Amino acid sequence: MSMFGGGFGGPGGAMPGGFSGASRRDRQSGTPFAGIPAELAAGVARLESAEPPHDPPHEPFHQQPEDRRLTLWSLLINRPGVLAAAAVAVLAEALLLQAGPLLVQIGIDHGIVARDVAVLVTAAVAFLAAVGLTAVASGVRIRQSGRLAAYVTRDLRVRVFSHLQRLSLDFYTREKAGVTMTRMTSDVEALQQLLQEGFAQFLIQGLTMVVVTAVLVHYDAELAAITLLLVVPALAALSIWFRRAADHGYHRQRDAIAALFSHLSESLYGVRVITAHNQQRRSVTDHREVVGRYRDANDHTGRINAIYGPGSSVIGLLGLAALLLIGGRMVLRGELTIGELTAFVLYLNAFFQPVQQLVQLYTNYQQARAALGKLRGLLGTAPGVPERVDAAILPLASGGIELREVSFGYDPERPVLRDVTLRIEPGETVACVGPTGAGKSTLAKLVARLYDPDRGAVLIDGHDLRDVTLDSLHRQVGVVPQEPFLFAGTLRDNIAFARPDASPAEIDAAVDAVGLRDLVDRSPDGLDTILHERGQSVSSGERQLIALARVFVAAPRVVVLDEATSSLDLRSELRVEAAVQRLLEGRTAILVAHRLSTARRADRVIVVGDGGILESGTHDELVAAGGRYASMYATWESHAARG
Repeated sequence: MSMFGGGFGGPGGAMPGGFSGASRRDRQSGTPFAGIPAELAAGVARLESAEPPHDPPHEPFHQQPEDRRLTLWSLLINRPGVLAAAAVAVLAEALLLQAGPLLVQIGIDHGIVARDVAVLVTAAVAFLAAVGLTAVASGVRIRQSGRLAAYVTRDLRVRVFSHLQRLSLDFYTREKAGVTMTRMTSDVEALQQLLQEGFAQFLIQGLTMVVVTAVLVHYDAELAAITLLLVVPALAALSIWFRRAADHGYHRQRDAIAALFSHLSESLYGVRVITAHNQQRRSVTDHREVVGRYRDANDHTGRINAIYGPGSSVIGLLGLAALLLIGGRMVLRGELTIGELTAFVLYLNAFFQPVQQLVQLYTNYQQARAALGKLRGLLGTAPGVPERVDAAILPLASGGIELREVSFGYDPERPVLRDVTLRIEPGETVACVGPTGAGKSTLAKLVARLYDPDRGAVLIDGHDLRDVTLDSLHRQVGVVPQEPFLFAGTLRDNIAFARPDASPAEIDAAVDAVGLRDLVDRSPDGLDTILHERGQSVSSGERQLIALARVFVAAPRVVVLDEATSSLDLRSELRVEAAVQRLLEGRTAILVAHRLSTARRADRVIVVGDGGILESGTHDELVAAGGRYASMYATWESHAARG
């Protein structure tokens, strides 16, 4: 059973008919979100039935780390049909947009000047047709680029989420949750904005500049060269400066928004502590500083845009003025017609209009580029607990555990365990005791392969854990943490989390085995009762019992249990201890014991301290030996007597 794998489902997991079933339960259980009202349920069902089928994302979950480099092209090429349709629409729109000035020139020179009404009417009708076709091409382009952006961002979100599931505990220990949330929200949204409209517009405006340059050269190569040489070098120099300044600015902006999300997430999760200690004012002050840094980053990019935007406009207007002066003299000399000069002015204006739009588009591009770099860094993070390509499936285990000269430290410079050797027989229950920070929980995490040892090996039935697949290992090693986590969903979903295909009879057996029947019977919808986020609608003891039932349904051969009763009242503690005893029957178990009442019932007790195992034996043997455990037990007994 994996702490991180699995999903909701199984009996009672999926609700037929859309959300209507969930809505009924939500209203009855009094949860904050009531779902779809009954009077709207029929309409929702009709909408769902009309929805087209959606093909699954191209991201099947696997344990191997990413071997693909994340680029814009790698995102787009996965949807070749939609990409091709969008590209054709972009090309058609770009070409049709340039038909107007040509038709104006024809209308002036061959219609108005020549006094030919037929040519004038034909040019006008062709102009209207070009406008209509441009609207059609624009509509197709918007539709296809929107589809492309939706598909790409969906695939990217699944890809990033799959990688987050693949990463090990060490990543979540060092990385803030808010920063990780930013990768999945703000950064992906920046890419979506670019792909949905910005990328297509970028291509349209770029093609426009290329087509217009060719047309200008066709009309008059000398005039085109003079005009463009007056403008392009200055514009290129300004653009190079903007790119360098914007690169730094938008990376700073992405870091600032990540810090903002991180502080917000931490403050929301810690709101009880903030309120209890009356630190709301301090929290607001801290958040103001974080928001201020984000504002400063936006101010920096705003100043850059304030220089580049007006600067490029001035360069364009100066070029237009030069064109009117030079082109007007050519008309007076008879070297250029009025219609050609008009078309030249319109085309040159069309050349510089994209520059104005490209300023905003480049801003979007820089934001997306910075976001892509952050996402590339995340996807390039290797799991701390990798699965070998040739990993074997762990056979059905009897539960024998062995640690061979194991050394491990969260910080390589400060090892927690040094050269630890331990053997646990199949079906044996071993309690780990010792002072806080001695390495009890670390030893348990190594057995569950939440971390890999720096040196040495951890084996189950003689199989090195690094040589077996994580899926087959976690199916046979169940973990019950000290603070159990419950998901928003039904009681049934949470109990069957590790085995979504568990039958109703198996779930009921687990409920009875751990003593949850009272909770199920008094809940409004029984096992289908919706739990609030993180299980806040049930007590601490009931959350522990649900976590135990989850492992009971998973039926692992080895159970790693971090002290489940350390924060419970006496009545809840007795219930949980009884459930633990039923869970451990016939299984190998490692108990991280903070209370020595748990250690007394274990087959063997090991005392962890000073980076190793100081003592090992039964409770009675260690008390009689008068060593470290005997001292700890005497202290615990004296406190228990006073209590």
